[in-house]
Amino acid sequence: MWGGLDAQGRRAWLSVALCAMTYQRRKRPADAPPGQVFTLDGRHITDIDGLYCALGEAVNGPGGYFGWNLDAVNDCLRGRFGATTPFTLRWLNSEAATSALISHDTADREGAADLEVLLQIFSEHDVDVLMC
Repeated sequence: MWGGLDAQGRRAWLSVALCAMTYQRRKRPADAPPGQVFTLDGRHITDIDGLYCALGEAVNGPGGYFGWNLDAVNDCLRGRFGATTPFTLRWLNSEAATSALISHDTADREGAADLEVLLQIFSEHDVDVLMC
C-alpha cells in the first residue's frame, strides 16, 4: 500500500506504522526467534524512506515497522520490535532498489551514504543480508 505514495506519504506511513507497532506490542508479544529469514521486496524502493517501509513490512508484515531512520533501525535490532538477531534478510530486487537509493539525493541526506551505514548496522548486529 505504501508503494504508490510520494516521499511525504512514505514518511507519514512510517509515522503511522510506528504508532501501530507501539499499540500492537503493548502486551509484549515475543519477537520472532533467531535464525529467521525475512524477505524484503525492493520493487517499490525509490528512496531511503521506501527502504524503511519495505524493511518494516519484511519483518512485521503489511503496515509493519522496523525503524524510520538509522538510529531507529539500530534500536529495533536490539529486540522488542519483531525480530531477534541473528537473522537473514533476503532482499529481492535489490539491484533496482540500491540503484534508486544511490541516485536519490535529498537536501539533508544521501541515499548511498544511508544505505552504506544501514548495511554496516546490519553487519554489526549479525544480520546476513542476501542481495537477490
